[in-house]
Amino acid sequence: MTLTEEVAKKIIRKLLKGEDYRVEIVALINAEFLQYVIEFFKKIVEAKLQGENINMDWYKNVFLDESLPKEEYAVNSGLNMKTISNMFNSTARRVVINASKEHYEKLYESIEALVEQENEMEIKLTIKFRDVSVDLNVSESLIVINTLAVKRSALRGAFWSTAGKRVEKPLMETLCKLYDVNESNYSIKVKSETIEKLPFQREIDFYLVENDNQYKCEVKLMGKGNPESADAVIARDSKIFVADKLSDTNKSQLDSRSVYWVELRAQNGYQRFKTVLDNLNIPHSDLPSNIDDKIEQIFNEIFD
Repeated sequence: MTLTEEVAKKIIRKLLKGEDYRVEIVALINAEFLQYVIEFFKKIVEAKLQGENINMDWYKNVFLDESLPKEEYAVNSGLNMKTISNMFNSTARRVVINASKEHYEKLYESIEALVEQENEMEIKLTIKFRDVSVDLNVSESLIVINTLAVKRSALRGAFWSTAGKRVEKPLMETLCKLYDVNESNYSIKVKSETIEKLPFQREIDFYLVENDNQYKCEVKLMGKGNPESADAVIARDSKIFVADKLSDTNKSQLDSRSVYWVELRAQNGYQRFKTVLDNLNIPHSDLPSNIDDKIEQIFNEIFD
């Protein structure tokens, strides 16, 4: 699962305009989830078209097939990988499959007990596709509903946890190129090794460079009032901190440690990056008259 480059562009535009980028993540989660739901239901309908019985045995054979990717297997059982990792300190394939099997059996037993206890309750999930209708009984419907809920949760956790990391590099490159910072005055490093073309999805360290001095930059798309994130920046010996929002406490912490900060959500917040460049004696130009055109030009370069 990766954030598309188009979504990264939208997030960067929002950040530079001081707008909330989170709507782009929510839209991406919605799109991915709805596509999953459609494909999930299609499998059920296609089985019905082939004359198969849509019951729990069929569900186990199709959705709990051990040849499936372990992530998909876990979700289909009603678990996600983070839960399995927390439970067993491992996400090895055999661990995932065993945990998922056990969970599915317990889930099915719980649903059967609930159905028996609430015998006056009736739930029927009807799926219709190309004039073919499939009706799922109470147990089957609850299994499907639980699976979809877990998938939604898994998507949400995955996208929110990786959004910031996957925007770091293009965001910092965009800021540098907006001010015409020469490529010799910034670098991308992974484990102290300079990488010319870093893959889009990898976590990065970004440095501003002035002669023999390399100043580490940290990017955190955190919400306001999260002093722990500022503590982490200080612990990593970063010299520049670029954030979505910063509280007064964050700013005081950073100022007291002589860490230069840029708060993107503030009015024209990204323009504080010029102050950082000035203070570090890094050559640069003033902003162009047409920011939007410049950003498009930069995106064509860094997302090529």
